Amino acid sequence: MSKRLPNWQERYQAKFIITVRLRVLDRPGALAKVLNAVAEAGAMVGDIRIVGADRQHKIRDIQLFLVEEDHLDVAIDAIKALGEVELLSITDEVLEIHRHGAIETEARVPLNTMMDLRMVYTPGVASVCELIAEKPEQAWKYTSKANRIAIVTNGTAVLGLGDIGPLASLPVMEGKAAILAHFVKVSADPILLDTKDPDDIVDIVSKLASYYGAIQLEDIAAPACFEIEEKLQVRLDIPVFHDDQHGTATVVVAGLINALKQTNRSPGECNGIILGAGAAGCAIARFLIDFGIGDVIVCDSVGAIHRGRTERMNPWKVRLAEITNTHDKQGPLAEVIKGRNLFIGVSRPKLISQAMVASMADDPIVFALANPVSEITVEDALEAGAAVAVDGRGMNNALAFPGIFRGALDARARRITPAMKTAAAEALASAASDQLLPDMLDHSMHQRVAAAVAKAW
Repeated sequence: MSKRLPNWQERYQAKFIITVRLRVLDRPGALAKVLNAVAEAGAMVGDIRIVGADRQHKIRDIQLFLVEEDHLDVAIDAIKALGEVELLSITDEVLEIHRHGAIETEARVPLNTMMDLRMVYTPGVASVCELIAEKPEQAWKYTSKANRIAIVTNGTAVLGLGDIGPLASLPVMEGKAAILAHFVKVSADPILLDTKDPDDIVDIVSKLASYYGAIQLEDIAAPACFEIEEKLQVRLDIPVFHDDQHGTATVVVAGLINALKQTNRSPGECNGIILGAGAAGCAIARFLIDFGIGDVIVCDSVGAIHRGRTERMNPWKVRLAEITNTHDKQGPLAEVIKGRNLFIGVSRPKLISQAMVASMADDPIVFALANPVSEITVEDALEAGAAVAVDGRGMNNALAFPGIFRGALDARARRITPAMKTAAAEALASAASDQLLPDMLDHSMHQRVAAAVAKAW
C-alpha cells in the first residue's frame, strides 16, 4: 500500500481551512512578502496555485490552515497592508464542503419508463407490502433495511464542543453518514432528538427502529448514554452501538495490540491508567479487562475511582469501581500514574505533563486522545520517555465503526457482542502492516473488519 501524502490539517491541528485569492504584482519578492505576512499572523500555508494572470500580476489561490478563528482577521489585515497585493476573495473550505449537506438520497433502481414507475410504486409495490405484512423478516430482503442504520443524537457531547444541541450537531452526523456510504455502502439517516430525557430518547428510537437494521448512538453525554444504550438493547432486536464508547474502545485495543508488539509486552504485563470516566473511558476500561489487562485504574477530575469513593460518583462509576483498581489506590492522577506502563487519555487538553510520563515505568505506551487538543503532544510524550505515543488524530473512531456496522448488517446480528468488537480490533491491528493502525482511506481494511465482525456473530 502506497503512503499517503501528508495531511496538513492534522499536522497543524487546524480547525479552519481558508483559501484567499490574491492579485499579486509579478515581480521578485512580492509573493514572499505575502507568505511572511500570513506566517506572522499565525497561519500555516498549504497549496499555492496560479489561477490567472494579466500583464503585471499573477492571481493566486493560497490555502491557509488556522488553529484559531481570529488568526484569519489578523492575516487578512496583514495582506491588506501590503501595497502590492489585492484581496479578491476569501473562501472557507470547510463550510464549502458542507454546503447543502454531506449526504443525499439517490434511487438504486432505474426510473426510465412507466413500467419502472409502476413496479417501484403503485400498483406493483402492493405485492411487496403484502409479502412483508405476512412475513416481516422479508423486509431484510425487499427493502433497504439490510443496508440502513439510524444515527441518533441529542447533541449533548459533540466532539470537543460539548452540549451544542441537536441541530448544530447535524454536520457531524452527516459526516458519519457520508463515511458509512463511501466506505461500506451503508445508508445512514441522522435522527436529531431535542430532548435530554433518556426515557424520551428510548421511546422515540424504539418507535422508529423498525425501519433500520441497526442504531448508532452518537454524541450523547454520559451518564445518560449508558442508560439509553442499555434500555434500547433490551427493547430492540437489532444492534445498538454507541460509537463514542465502543468505537473508541475498539480502535484503542487495535492500536494497543500493535503497541504491545513494539514494546515486547503481553496484555498481562500491562498495568493501565485511563484519564476520563465518561462514555469512552468506561468502555475502554471494560474492553481492556476483557483483553487481558487485569490492573486498570480510571481517573476523573477528582482522582482515582475506587471502591467506597462517594465524591462525584454515579451508578456507572460505582460499577466501574467494582471491576477496576484492584488494589483500591487513591489519590490524584499525578500520584497513581507512577509506575504504570500504559496511559490512555479521553479527557481534556494538556492535563498530562512530561514529568508524569517520566514517572511511569520504562518505555510506557501513551495514547493521548482528547480532541481537538490532546492531553500531551506526541512529541512531548516521546521526549519524556514514551516508547509509543499517539494522539486523537492518529486514532480515529472512523477506523472501526464502518466495518462494524457493515459486518453486523451482513450477519443480521441482533446485537454487537464483545467477540465482535474483539474481532474488529484484531482485524484493524492485522491490517496496519508496520504502522500502529491502518490507513482509514484503505477500503479493503474496512471490508476486512466487516468480514471479521460478521464471522464473530
